[in-house]
Order: sequence, then structure tokens, then C-alpha cells
Amino acid sequence: MSAKKAVEAEALSEAAAKRELSRLAKEIAKHDRLYYQHSAPEISDAAYDALRLRNRALEARFPELIRADSPSLRVGAPPAAGFAKVPHKKPMLSLDNAFDDDDLTEFLARIRRFLGLGVDEPIALMGEPKIDGLSATLRYEGGQLVQGATRGDGEVGEDVTENLKVVKDVPHALKGRDVPDVLEVRGEVYMTRADFDALNAERAHAGEAPFVNPRNTASGGLRQLDPALTEKRRLRFFAYAWGEASEKIGGHYADWLKRLEAYGFHVNPLAERCATLDDALALYRRIETRRATLPYEIDGVVFKVDRIDWQERLGFVGRAPRWAIAYKFPAEQATTTLNAISIQVGRTGALTPVAELEPIRVGGVTVSRATLHNEDEIARKDIRVGDTVIVQRAGDVIPQVVGVVLSKRPRVSKPYEFPKRCPECGSHAEREEGEAARRCTGGLVCPAQMKERLRHFVSRDAFDIEGLGERRIELFFNEKLIESPADIFSLEARNGRDFPALAEREGWDELSVSNLFAAIRARKKILLDRFIYALGIPHVGQVTAKQIARRYGSFDNWRRAMAAARDDSSEAYQELEAIAGIGPVLAQALVGFFAEPHNLDVLDQLARQLEIEDARAVTSASPVSGKTVVFTGTLVQMTRAEAKARAEALGAKVASSVSKKTDYVVAGTEAGSKLKEAEKLGVTVLSEAEWLTLIES
Repeated sequence: MSAKKAVEAEALSEAAAKRELSRLAKEIAKHDRLYYQHSAPEISDAAYDALRLRNRALEARFPELIRADSPSLRVGAPPAAGFAKVPHKKPMLSLDNAFDDDDLTEFLARIRRFLGLGVDEPIALMGEPKIDGLSATLRYEGGQLVQGATRGDGEVGEDVTENLKVVKDVPHALKGRDVPDVLEVRGEVYMTRADFDALNAERAHAGEAPFVNPRNTASGGLRQLDPALTEKRRLRFFAYAWGEASEKIGGHYADWLKRLEAYGFHVNPLAERCATLDDALALYRRIETRRATLPYEIDGVVFKVDRIDWQERLGFVGRAPRWAIAYKFPAEQATTTLNAISIQVGRTGALTPVAELEPIRVGGVTVSRATLHNEDEIARKDIRVGDTVIVQRAGDVIPQVVGVVLSKRPRVSKPYEFPKRCPECGSHAEREEGEAARRCTGGLVCPAQMKERLRHFVSRDAFDIEGLGERRIELFFNEKLIESPADIFSLEARNGRDFPALAEREGWDELSVSNLFAAIRARKKILLDRFIYALGIPHVGQVTAKQIARRYGSFDNWRRAMAAARDDSSEAYQELEAIAGIGPVLAQALVGFFAEPHNLDVLDQLARQLEIEDARAVTSASPVSGKTVVFTGTLVQMTRAEAKARAEALGAKVASSVSKKTDYVVAGTEAGSKLKEAEKLGVTVLSEAEWLTLIES
């Protein structure tokens, strides 16, 4: 990662990073739905990539804050209504991004570290243009096309078989004699510039509005319920990857592309093997130079490790393979006037400054607001009301102000003074040492914080109550119908008794009220990890919530353990800290939450109304599924990172310290205190060879 991006992440405190990661997760999920389900993105690809870049930088700086709903763990969006769902036997992954030469250099360095390769070991890459289209998978059985699907959320896509059959370049039967009995071929559906221009000319002649860009047109075309309408879009297909296959795909990626051509697919003619980093950078620049003249739109160059056996060892993390990266082309910037600075108050009381801009087009999107991050950023960049500012659709939840055009600054401008009181409730806004954000001290007295906590509780990755979105939460809160999470589940019982019936209100009828109450009743049964996440405990994202749920199993066990953990010298506290990803700060946040009487009251009220399901058991059939493993010492046959990744892929829980609940300690050479602790507690100790024998069985 470049030094500039690292500084941006380093400038934030852990608490501020936690809040920003939460906002990023919600914003990226929104744009995923618009892009993958509706083919109607609100932001440019560069802006979207910048959101993910910011998220990645923060997660690299604060790995303990990685959320279960993190964009780095998710691909695309759930399949849209109107098409049958197709579970992918092998997940359809997305790609991590590189934005400069340093990022690509670091990509290769990570591969070396993960595989334990020496600096002289060559790592050949295959580079090919990143097509700006829609990912799809084609399933062939006996060489015949039997099913086609979109990527969807990476796990489940949409069945668009009939539509893919009318796409040019999609063979209905594979050529050759060495075709596997089952083979999924994956690639990108796209539209050429010429076909896009011709289609828009036809629409203009017919008095119809033109389409915005080839990518959206291709995506929308593939989702037509009538294949004849899809055919009119003149879609094309580049093949490049495989999914499920009845025989092992081995060798080199370069050979795989030749094999695809032999089967009858089109592969990108600009794909090229790069023996060195310099070769890869040279290919990137050549393709970037040709970008405007290519017959199709691209937004970067994808680089993949050429050796397929190395790809298999590298595996994937979250939503992306470790062996591939997309080196994206630069984002666009524009200048406009900063008319005002407004302050937003989040559920933790953080005051976030937002730039109110003179509307400007950036990357094809009209921008009128941009984040200013915090008061330190405003001071560092000396941003003032009335300034002409440089705006980039990159780097945060909404566009960000990256600088000021000082030559255009008004003579009467004054430095911005950050408010010392909350604009919502008037309480003092204070900064703790080490905190980047100033916070309202009003707590639950502050209506903004109360509303934001309720919004978090019903959000998609928490209780996900259909029909109870942000607007209705605000309406019900303002009218004092819902003031705490428990009020949501008593709303039906109080309807028409404690307040006028909802059906009598403007915009409501019996059906809409019935649907809302049905949606609330449907969420009275919830998994433990979603319940924990919904509580909004500081520093507890979805990844942490799942880890907690897996460790304690049930709500009652978790609650008892947290009560016992109030003594930081207790075994319960030591067990809490031993959970992977939970350090002292997060452990104290959990203990502190349970030490607050108000929080215990909320838990009691919710427990009386809800059925909180125990954590789901790991379904992997591996011999280490559900086991807790600790690695110590130096491993010889694999790096520590590779060992951990393989263990987790097999369903094991990797812990950072040894306790009575540890199942295995894998001891490499020069194992130290963890080995001694394992022997003291009677925990099973395995050598590296014994561990490999166990997992390979």
C-alpha cells in the first residue's frame, strides 16, 4: 500500500476506525445492491474502488475490527427477485484492487511471505484487461451447456440460462475430445462500444432515452425476462476462469486460456505472461495507453499467479483470492465550491463533519456532499467555508475533499471552528486522548444517538426487519412509539391501545400494517451472532460477533461468561481474550457493556420476547472441524499464515493463546511458552508433520 494511504489509516484511532468501518460496510452494501441487482450504480467504478480501498486500509491497520459484513468478506449482492436461485458449487470470488505500483509490488511480496519463497524465486504473472462487464458462469455436462448464472453474492446467483444462450461467443457445445464430464466456465459478459452506440442510435430514432453506459446496458440486458430482449443487446463473452470441474485443472493459467480457446471460447487477445514485476508494470502501461482505442470498456488490468498449484496453496481470504489482483486505472477529480460544513451525529456520539458542495459532476455522477472525516483533517488541510476544493469520488463513505485550491481562496475566509457542543442535543462534545473524533456526551439523552442505535439494531446484517427502515424508525422514534429495541417487538400489542392505530395514519392501510407486524414476528427468532452484532457493542463487528457466538454457543452461556469476566484476573476473562481477534480493548468493551445496568435491562426485555438460537455448528467434515488450534514455533513446510488459513478453511478455530479449551497445539521448532502451557494443561501437542497427516486424512 502506498505511503499516502497508510498515513490516512494511521491517523485514525481504533474507535474512529471502528465507526468508519461500520459506515463503509453499509455504504458499499448499498452500492453492491444497486450495481449487481438493479444495474443502476450511483457512483463510478473508481469511486466504488476507493471505498473498498479505504476499507482495506483500515482493516489492515486494525485487523481486530474486521466485521462479518465487511466488504472484504462479501462478493456482489444477493440475487434479485424474478430469477431462480443457483447455488455456486465453488464460490465466485471478486478481486482485491491495486491502485499504484507499490500496491502491485506489495501483492507479490505477500505471495512470497505466504508461500515462504525466497527473494530470488521468480513469480510469473498472467495479465489481462479487466473488462467492465458482468460476471457469469456457464455449466457444461457432457460438453453441452445446461445452465448459466450470474455471480449474485458469490454464493448464490441468478439462473439466466436462456439469456446466456443468445449471447455471442457462448458455445452451446464444447469442441474437442478432452472435455471434462462436468465443467463450469466463468467469464465476463460485456457490450462493445460500437454495439452500444448503435443501440443508442436506434433508441434515439425511436424517441427513447439513451442508455448510460455499456456495462449497465449489458447487465440489464442479461436480466431481461424475455431472451429475445437480451438478444437485442448484442452481448459478448470473454472466458477466463473455471468453477466446478470433474477433473483437476492443473499446470499454468496461460495453458488454461489456450484450452478455453480450443473448447470454442473467446479469451482476451491482450492476455500476456509476465515473468517479472517490471514486465507486469510495462503491460499495465501498454494496456492503459490503448484503453481509449479498445473496442470494449476496461477499468484496469488483472494479474494472476501463473502457476495453478500455487493458486491452490494461496487459496482465498474473505471475498477474494490471494493469487490475483486488479490494478485499477486512476480515479477522477473535480473542483467546486464548499458552501457550508454540517455536522452529523452517529450512534456512538461521534461528530462527523460533512462538506456541503456546489453540485459538480465527478466520474459521471453529481456530487453535492463529501466527507471531511474529522476536525483534525479539516485543520490539516486548512479547509474553510467558501473555498474552492478538490473533490474525489474516493476514500470514504461519501466523496471526499482531498485538498484546497489556495489561489482561489476568498480574502475574508476564516479557519473553521469545530463545534464544542452537540448540534442535536446541546451537550458538550469532548475528545478523549488518542481519539480522532469529538463525541457528544449526552449518551441516551441525545436523540441522534438513540435513533442511530435503533437503526443499527434493525439494519440488514442485524435483525433485518423488512418495512422498518431508517425513515420509519425515525418516525416511530419521534412519536415515542419505539424508544428502545424491546419496543419494536411490543409494537403490535400496543397498536391501537397505547397510541392511535397505525392503519389510521396517512400512508398506511391494513395490509401495510399487517406486513410490518408479520416481518417483526418473523424476526423474533434470531441466531446468536446476529443478536450480538445488533446490540451495537463498541468494537464488536460481525466477524467478532460470530467468533463470540461460536465460542460460547448460547445466549445464556455468553451472558454468564461476561458476568464472570468482570474480574480481569478470572479464567473467564482469560478465555475471552484468547478468542482470535479479541484483544484487551475489545474485551474491556464487552465487559463494560455488561457492567451497565441499562444494557442488562435491555437484554432482559429482549430475552423475554425473542428466541435466540444457539450458534450454528461448523458443518465441515474435516477431522479438525470445530476444534480450537494454537500454532507456536517455526513451521517448515508452510508459513504460519498458510497454516492458519488452511485450518480455518477446514472449520477449525485458530486461537492466539492456550487454555483448557484448546484442542491442539501445533508446535514447530523453537516453540516456547505456549508449548509449556499446553503440556501443563494436558492439551494435545502435535508436530507439524502430525498436523499435516491429521488434516490430510
